[in-house]
Amino acid sequence: DPGTIARQPAMTSVNTAMQVDLFGQVNASRIGTRIFSGTGGATDFLVGALHSPGGQALVAMRSWHLKAGVSTIVDKLDAPVTSVQPTAVVTEQGVAELFGNSEREQARQLIENAAHPQARSQLRQAAARYGL
Repeated sequence: DPGTIARQPAMTSVNTAMQVDLFGQVNASRIGTRIFSGTGGATDFLVGALHSPGGQALVAMRSWHLKAGVSTIVDKLDAPVTSVQPTAVVTEQGVAELFGNSEREQARQLIENAAHPQARSQLRQAAARYGL
């Protein structure tokens, strides 16, 4: 229950995801049209933590999918997802602060601080196309 979670002071949720796009949308459930992880409680914890006094909702993930050889920070999600914007995205590259920033700053944070170096040039180009 997000309401119960939100009543916990300084609640911090840490969830993982398969993809985050330049708009800060999180895909924690689908690969294409196939449900990978089900609905789970990620959304409840993200929403609850965001509404907790002093709380934050973090998404922790690798910046690069080793088996697929692709970036997990993508220009735009290609499948419908239940999306809640986290406070920050954390990868082995660093921390992208999203909450409270403009779309342009969110995209910059994701590219420069969380994306894998091999993906940054392509993501910068996509951000420019989207006006970010």
